[in-house]
Amino acid sequence: MEGKTQVAVVGGGLVGSLFASYLAHHDVNVDLFDLRPDSRLQEHVKGRSINLALSFRGLKALKITGSENILEEIKGIPMRGRMIHNNDGSKNIILYDPVHGQCIYSVGRKRLNDFLLTAAEKHDKVNLHFNHKLRSINIHSGELEFSRTADGDILKTKADVIIGADGAFSTVRKEFLKQPMFNYSQHYIEHAYIELHISSGSDGQFLMDPNYLHIWPRRTFMMIALPNCDASWTVTLFMPVNEFAKLESPDKLMKFFETYFFDAIDLIGKEKLIMDFFASKPSPLISVKCNPYHSGGKVVMIGDAAHAIVPFYGQGMNAGLEDCFILDELLRITDFNTEQAFLQFSKLRCLDGEAVCDLAMYNYVEMRDLVSRRSFIWRKHMDDLLHRLFPSFWIPLYSSVTFSDMRYSKCIANKQEQDRMLNAGLLVVLVLAVSILAAYFFT
Repeated sequence: MEGKTQVAVVGGGLVGSLFASYLAHHDVNVDLFDLRPDSRLQEHVKGRSINLALSFRGLKALKITGSENILEEIKGIPMRGRMIHNNDGSKNIILYDPVHGQCIYSVGRKRLNDFLLTAAEKHDKVNLHFNHKLRSINIHSGELEFSRTADGDILKTKADVIIGADGAFSTVRKEFLKQPMFNYSQHYIEHAYIELHISSGSDGQFLMDPNYLHIWPRRTFMMIALPNCDASWTVTLFMPVNEFAKLESPDKLMKFFETYFFDAIDLIGKEKLIMDFFASKPSPLISVKCNPYHSGGKVVMIGDAAHAIVPFYGQGMNAGLEDCFILDELLRITDFNTEQAFLQFSKLRCLDGEAVCDLAMYNYVEMRDLVSRRSFIWRKHMDDLLHRLFPSFWIPLYSSVTFSDMRYSKCIANKQEQDRMLNAGLLVVLVLAVSILAAYFFT
């Protein structure tokens, strides 16, 4: 089959589907090619199902859909903070934003994906093509070749502009690797994850408070639970791969949970825990950085294709959706001059893509270890106090990342400056204290 399309979005998913809607507002014809079947026709979707944490950046980008109440349509559940499950069975709460009361929202991947596909399909400029696997791409000529997974037929087409939104293992990005001056790195962390499940109670209600992200921090590993709209919980155990390998039998698994997560056993159910744990293998976690994100005015990468990150800051989706918003703004400013817009997108976004990768790795250490340390709690209280006193001057790292659209690189720079100021302040206090003590004892 031969065809012709003006703009090809390679990769459906959340980012590709959203950007198709953005492109439709530019009055261009859009063909969205998705490797997977239409998720709206499936009860369950295979693949990663880690719940998503939707926050300010993502919500801002989603406004293009025109929905009057997005959170209601996607059934987002507000999470006001972290509920820490200590090893002795006690719990404590760490609010995300005790000053302004802002929260993040737990949303199901499939529900949000269905919502975005429907939003894109409302535009007569957008054509959806499911079960299309990209086989090859020429980033200079715009030629694309897909195989249709349903019948094995081959589709060859040519696009004026190509948007690579095909995920962490992007085929579009592989073609970039052949080009000079393209920098790329990928890093598998030593930790992997297995997903478990807590069902709703016998009365159909949540078995834990649904307005928190529940965390079981255990220094070198952790377990988290996010609420679902059916009152169940998606539970994810993150741990070094070699530690997973030690849990080779039901007895060892149960002993491990009795030692570290005893309060979760009854919530999950012993039989279900064993069945779910051994039903799958630990899934790896990868971080990808590359530069630039574009090739001339022909091709640009967004989302995980440009900056795949580990899931610990809940920013992977939000960063990808924000890509759509920023790229759309640049296309508007340049009157859809893709040469200029793509160049500016790389200049703006590559630095922030690397920054959000680093932030995600930092937050894993925070979630599995620091949240249970007194020094972290003290710093959190100090940040909250200073933010309350100087709201526009002192913005804590988590707030700047999650509740603002401050550039990710600027969020890191702010945190570093705040650390220097606090260290200097502590030094001044220490010197004054020593001076006062010296004056008292030697005069």
